[in-house]
Amino acid sequence: MKKIILLIGFVIVSHIVFGQSASVFRFINISDSSAVPAVSVSEKNKTIGVADESGFLKINLSIGLHTLIFSSTGFNAVTNKINIPSADTIIITMSPILESLDQVIVSSTRNNQRIENSPLKVEVLGREEMDEENTIKPGNIASILGDVSGIQIQQSSATSGNANVRIQGLDGKYTQILRDGMPLYDGFSGGFGILSIPPLDLKQIELIKGSASTLYGGGAIGGLINIISRKPTTKQEGVFTINQTTLKETNLNTFLSKRNNHFGYTFFGGYTHQKDVDVNKDVFSDLPKINAIVVHPRLFFYPSSKTTITAGYTGTFEKRKGGDMVVLNSKPDQIHQYYEDNNSTRHSGEFVVENDLGNNRKLSFKSSLSSFDRSISTNSHFFKGNQTDYFNELSLLVPYKENSFVAGVNVTGNKFKKLPSDPVLLNDFSNNTIGVFVQNTWTVRENTTFELGLRDDYTKHYGNFLLPRLALFHRFNEHWGGRLGAGWGYKVPDPLAPQIMDYAIEDILPLPAKIKPEKSVGLNIEGNYKMTWENGNEFFINHAFFLTQINHPVISTLVNGGAYMSFNNADKPIITKGFDTYIQSIIHEWEVYCGFTYTIAERKYLQQNQFVPLTPRYRAAFTLVRDFDAPGFRIGLEGSYNGPQYRLNNSLTPGYFFLAAMVEKRFGEKFSIVLNGENLLDYRQSKIEPLYLGSITNPQFVPLWAPIDGRVINLSLRIKPF
Repeated sequence: MKKIILLIGFVIVSHIVFGQSASVFRFINISDSSAVPAVSVSEKNKTIGVADESGFLKINLSIGLHTLIFSSTGFNAVTNKINIPSADTIIITMSPILESLDQVIVSSTRNNQRIENSPLKVEVLGREEMDEENTIKPGNIASILGDVSGIQIQQSSATSGNANVRIQGLDGKYTQILRDGMPLYDGFSGGFGILSIPPLDLKQIELIKGSASTLYGGGAIGGLINIISRKPTTKQEGVFTINQTTLKETNLNTFLSKRNNHFGYTFFGGYTHQKDVDVNKDVFSDLPKINAIVVHPRLFFYPSSKTTITAGYTGTFEKRKGGDMVVLNSKPDQIHQYYEDNNSTRHSGEFVVENDLGNNRKLSFKSSLSSFDRSISTNSHFFKGNQTDYFNELSLLVPYKENSFVAGVNVTGNKFKKLPSDPVLLNDFSNNTIGVFVQNTWTVRENTTFELGLRDDYTKHYGNFLLPRLALFHRFNEHWGGRLGAGWGYKVPDPLAPQIMDYAIEDILPLPAKIKPEKSVGLNIEGNYKMTWENGNEFFINHAFFLTQINHPVISTLVNGGAYMSFNNADKPIITKGFDTYIQSIIHEWEVYCGFTYTIAERKYLQQNQFVPLTPRYRAAFTLVRDFDAPGFRIGLEGSYNGPQYRLNNSLTPGYFFLAAMVEKRFGEKFSIVLNGENLLDYRQSKIEPLYLGSITNPQFVPLWAPIDGRVINLSLRIKPF
């Protein structure tokens, strides 16, 4: 009898132990590989489990074949047949339902909030905009940034085509540009920064207008642009783009990606060739000759269900040459001599570890190292230099109840070094900073969120900076919301920071010994209204007032009869203020964007003519897009108006309109052709005034306030074989 009882017990235990298996499911968003929380798993109309906030679920299932249904709010339901047991974590990919504005997740807030709930105002150019820009301007992201209200792309050189990003009327040196949360483009290494970032490689661009130094350190006084790279999905991706313009530019871009349970990759490769073109026939090139190659491979490792390791490399190799067309055609003489030849190479490496500690707590480590070499040759001078940038950060995110706490420490710096070339007056210099930051976000009430942040930076040459920031978001009802924010910032002096126009490096003097860092305070107040109605229609409007004051601004002054550029602190501040309004809407399948910015930017240290030059007081922009699914057509129209701007000699430029249009024809899901026209009104600064003064032998180029390349038509082919 005892043997029979033991045998029965063994059979029961065996059935319990061997008849069931603990299975681990992981749910990810197929569009960006992010975790999908709260996925409900059901079998035979019965719920058997719900995933946690990290997208994980562990349940016991009997051995054998199961038909399971996976569903989550905002995602299409998935039905899969799963064979239990499985040796590995079972990955279930979820495809999002068409997302509205309030479902966008932003990483620049440091706690991955939804855009509609963030106390910090963040605007996002998403995957759809990146895909569209890839067929319109595949070489770089300058054009799409310039379409956003409150942002101005300032071309700083007629010869090289270099440009910088200005936000809310402030110079480009006050805009911080990040790649995946890491700074790579500042000072000497900022040269041609946004001109070397192709949109096909990007998931989205996040923009913060106003101070963001508390979150990301010195430099983000006017605003911050965080460029987010694409991540692999479980579905093989491949995109190839060929583009040709009437202004002799050719682009070839490709993007590939794939991931499985433990390994993934992305790869971008791009080539741009631009022939030199003299649009206005004044002997000098309005478009330089460019040959550029960009490669960006990234490897992703998933050693466990809670850890992701990313290692990547970016290589940018570019040659651009502009100047006298006679010289560019290799026929210089005693009159035709001027040229500028820029050769630049950028090597950047990144290493990121993200670990889920459970209960949505996340520990992250980021590290990047970048080396930028640039040589500048003219008919009178040769210079070559290098800037090395490094960044290391360890941060912790701890959500609790409806709140979250973020803390971290980072060490960042750069070093500029002259390489063997003709002598210049500038000395080698470096900037090194160690910073500690904390941020807490409280949900005070159901509809009110308060955020308080504090950063303490210590710089080697300029001492300590304490940067508080506070922000408040309140949703009055389902339609109305409001934000209030204030932040402090600083920027250490850098003689190679972007100016409104490029100056020859041999004319720049070293910084004086007693120069002080710039300090700032920024304030924004805004309100927004959102409504949706039947058939997918929606309307969103945001109206924001802004104010930024920069104390002890570092200003440049021409000395010694205009032969050299010196830097010093002004005794009174720079103040910019105004308002920024934009509307986003979908009406009967038409996507509409309208923006208007009113800016008063003043240099209070001047007795007269205090305006910041080349800053339009009025700027408006609009975009109108419609996708016709049945015939496979997509059409778009965009335009902008830039109001009058003050030149350096205090005279006013005229205002001007810019108009562009595109049409796309899709042939199934794998092929599409895009015909696009930019600057259809052919407005050019050269129609108003000459682009240079002086002689052909020694030209003095004027600052640029309008396009100089004129009308351009491009035709692109996009192929998606996977």
